[in-house]
Amino acid sequence: MDDLVVPSGPGAPRGLIVPAEDLTERFSRSSGPGGQGVNTTDSRVQLSLDVATTSALTDLQRERVLRQLAARLTGTVLTVTAEEHRSQRRNRAAARDRLAALLREALVPQTPRRATRPTRGSQRRRLEAKRQRSVTKRDRQRPAAD
Repeated sequence: MDDLVVPSGPGAPRGLIVPAEDLTERFSRSSGPGGQGVNTTDSRVQLSLDVATTSALTDLQRERVLRQLAARLTGTVLTVTAEEHRSQRRNRAAARDRLAALLREALVPQTPRRATRPTRGSQRRRLEAKRQRSVTKRDRQRPAAD
């Protein structure tokens, strides 16, 4: 198995190379297409990376990845599964691409939201809609006994 190369971009200006020894591959039978060989070949691939112990990430990058991918992690292990192809080789490539894309996306630093003021037109439209809603509700009420 080769090292996983993550292309450069924001958060990793020189890219990232995850050593092959940090990656764990497991193979199992896929539920997808395969004809007669579907029950005999282990074409499904699970590719795992322990984000907390990998030597590919700096401390800042590790913190960023752990925060961004917290919902996908099992402990600190990120696992990607690929079973859409009939061959194990193509599923291995798909899993590697998917893991690289996840890491690439997670390394992008979050830009803080800039507070903006509502435009005069949007304020006017909002107030007009409130007035219209008020009129609609008032018209539904029972007429006042004069």
